[in-house]
Amino acid sequence: MKKTGKLLLNAVLILTASLFAFSQEKMTLTLEECIQFALSQNPSHLASEERVEGARSMIKEASAGFFPSLNATGLRSLKEKVFILEFPSFIPGEPPQKVEMDFTRDNQFSFSLSVPIYTGGRLVSGYKQAKYNHLSTEESMRQSEYMTVFNTKRAFFGVLLAREFVKVSEEAVIVAEKHVHNVKTLYEVGMASKFDLLRSEVQLANLKPQQIRAKNSLKVAELSLKTLLGLDLSQPLDIQGELTYEPFEPNLEEALTSALIKRPEIQQLKYQKMMAGEMLKMSKASKFPTVAIQGAYNVWADTLTFKEEDWQSYYSVNLAMSVPIFSGFLAEAQIAKSKSLIKELEFSKKGLEDMILFEVRQAVLKLSEARESLMSQEKNVEQAMESLRIAELNYSEGLATTLDVSSVQAALTQAKTNYSQALYDFVLSRAELDKAIGIGLIN
Repeated sequence: MKKTGKLLLNAVLILTASLFAFSQEKMTLTLEECIQFALSQNPSHLASEERVEGARSMIKEASAGFFPSLNATGLRSLKEKVFILEFPSFIPGEPPQKVEMDFTRDNQFSFSLSVPIYTGGRLVSGYKQAKYNHLSTEESMRQSEYMTVFNTKRAFFGVLLAREFVKVSEEAVIVAEKHVHNVKTLYEVGMASKFDLLRSEVQLANLKPQQIRAKNSLKVAELSLKTLLGLDLSQPLDIQGELTYEPFEPNLEEALTSALIKRPEIQQLKYQKMMAGEMLKMSKASKFPTVAIQGAYNVWADTLTFKEEDWQSYYSVNLAMSVPIFSGFLAEAQIAKSKSLIKELEFSKKGLEDMILFEVRQAVLKLSEARESLMSQEKNVEQAMESLRIAELNYSEGLATTLDVSSVQAALTQAKTNYSQALYDFVLSRAELDKAIGIGLIN
């Protein structure tokens, strides 16, 4: 039921995207919708889902070994050379007598049956190995899912950050234009110098390239998000959302414990180790004999007719046993390889657990750092806005120079930029912590 619902949701999303792409109307997406689009259309994630289907087919392939195998073969002779027997003549002076003997039949049909009885555990180990491989591939798909979710969040937040930078640059231009207007008004009445007017105009001109770069950065961020979602790059896109601060205090011990349980990489290694164990059993089983029941039924005739008297038949049922005697120490080499792989996976698991614990601790520290930076930058913005108000007032009263106003304007722009960056760092750090713990879809 769950899988059916997911397939239906994917179909609706794909149909919606197709309709938008066809009409080229602006598509409005929230973060949740972007994540669903990425999970349903991102090529890398879709490839991981197909690998799961391939692993499921390998289970069926391994199961086939438990069933009997039945084969039919048909043969018709197109040309043959018969066997000739030569007998000496009983009449003196006469040439020897030649007799043609045809021991073959022009039309032959055979049916063969083979039923495995004992394989030393090869079939059971092969089936378990395929099953563990399927489980490992599912964990790989789950890893692809939470990485796709994280990459989508990062791209989505990147668009919001680029949008904030555009907003900051536009506000900076508006403030600079307002200052130029004030300086020009004072210049016209003789209360400001030509130098002040030129300096304010230069400051305004210097802000225009920054505004252009901010707008281009927004376009690049949108293209990156479209690529991740599997959308046409020419599709107009409107992102619905804002960078907001939501108080969050992670519990380090709970995060560490949860990561060791939820991270799919650990589960992958567990199943890979179980696969290696079954591989070791198969290597040992190669030393044991195999037993099978084999049967064959053959019919043949010189003419292809439906008359029963024209056909001859025979059958045989055999108990076949194959005993390995010497294989050039192949089994010993395979056993040693399997044991080495098991030890390798044990070391890999220890290293992976250490790396995961490091990632969680690092994510918690980055989240704490981003929170403190955000609180600090929020106060800086308030102080910079008040400084600009005072500087403009002082300039109007002749108590400040245009250089003072320009410096305060630049400080306000930088404070707003730093605040937006700090807000982005916080929400991204939260997403990185979810990734480190192994959380996929958003709650």
